[in-house]
Amino acid sequence: MHQNLAHRFVLAVILLIGSRAFVIAQNTNSSTAPSDFKHWDFKVEGVSREALAYIPPTAKEKPTPVIFVFHGHGGRAQNAAKMFAMDRHWPEAISIYMQGLNTPGKLTDPEGKAPGWQKSVGDQQDRDLKFFDAVIARLKKDYKLDLKRIFSTGHSNGGAFTYLLWAERGEVLAAVAPSAGMAVESIPKLKPKPIMHIAGEKDPLVKFEWQEKTIAAVRKINGCEPEGKPWDKNCTLYPSTTGTPVIAYIHPGGHVVPAAAPGLIVKFFKEVAN
Repeated sequence: MHQNLAHRFVLAVILLIGSRAFVIAQNTNSSTAPSDFKHWDFKVEGVSREALAYIPPTAKEKPTPVIFVFHGHGGRAQNAAKMFAMDRHWPEAISIYMQGLNTPGKLTDPEGKAPGWQKSVGDQQDRDLKFFDAVIARLKKDYKLDLKRIFSTGHSNGGAFTYLLWAERGEVLAAVAPSAGMAVESIPKLKPKPIMHIAGEKDPLVKFEWQEKTIAAVRKINGCEPEGKPWDKNCTLYPSTTGTPVIAYIHPGGHVVPAAAPGLIVKFFKEVAN
């Protein structure tokens, strides 16, 4: 009898632990957007597009900064919202997490079975540049924007697209913060603009030496001093004669967004566009 009761007790504990584990797994599901985000739908030249938007309560009454965030190839807007969490680091700003469409990748996925972003002007009929334009138009229509504080950040393919936005929509953006991205095709069109470039020394996909060349190129474009100085942990600030500094955020990891990066991105954006 005692053995039977003990068996039932152990079984109940196992079921309880299992149900709690299931709840925890559901709550940490990366495909679920934060509850206070809006889901936006667009039609851009007949193509359905989506974005997640965090809108602070005062966005209709006072000039409000805007941060665009672009996921990497194969990513989702929901994952980017949790990874970058701009709403948590700068709750007074609007943050927009864009969703890409299936796109052939330059380094992976040549058949284009996973979502990403156009790699150059004219690629994919400029669908992502047009998507950006559509979101900007909606924001201007519905909210009171601080047009001197519109920013872009993104990881990997999203970092490369941030460079493309700088080249093609630079008049809109105050500063950019690409992570693990390159700007080979965008560099000739870049005009001086504050930038934080985030790179991992052990990046196996977008090689660190490739990113070093990109950082060197934007330092030259921005008229930076040859010697940098410490700005924060793993970050070197290169002052600029044009008022467009470059921060090289070099971390010891791989193809990742470091946990400290979102907070440092916001710190940078606030400093260069105060």
